Amino acid sequence: MQICCLDLEGVLLPEIWIAVAEHFHNDDLRLTTRDISDYDQLMQHRLKVLRKNRIRLADIQGVIAGMEPLAGAGDFLDDLYRDFQVVLLSDTYYEFAMPLIRKLGNPTLLCNWLTVSRSGYIANYILRQKDGKRKAVKAFKQIGFRVVAAGDSYNDLSMLRTADRGVLFNPPEAIVKRYPAFPVSRDYATLSRLLRQQ
Repeated sequence: MQICCLDLEGVLLPEIWIAVAEHFHNDDLRLTTRDISDYDQLMQHRLKVLRKNRIRLADIQGVIAGMEPLAGAGDFLDDLYRDFQVVLLSDTYYEFAMPLIRKLGNPTLLCNWLTVSRSGYIANYILRQKDGKRKAVKAFKQIGFRVVAAGDSYNDLSMLRTADRGVLFNPPEAIVKRYPAFPVSRDYATLSRLLRQQ
């Protein structure tokens, strides 16, 4: 049996933080793991910006409610289900992702949690575990699965290295140049073909 592990944002969903940045006209929230590889540094920056601009969790969830999966993402998942168990491994948060996961047909999602203050501001984030994407892939392999994986950012690289086959999907050119060993896909048809290669 094979498992396909996919990053969520940038692979199946638009980047949530970019949508939030655009909604609130705040370029300080546009940074993602495509820009900053240190996840804690990135999140501390985001939390500081949210507090400074008085943006609450409910405000962010309101933006997310109007978002849709990337065009073709649902059909891509349906195609994968013919040959794989599919698990989404993401650095996002359940408080953000669940409405969008329902729009994808409720695939299995392993991600993180938020803590929220009484006044509704995001107080902090709780990682499921550090380097959780890599550790999940390693655990699946240890119990006998062949694992393929796809992601788009720096925070996906350890997952892609650990998988039996790792593919970059629509990564920034800086990542492509720095990590030329990974095959690159720019569309779902190519990604589906690359994930199925032995």
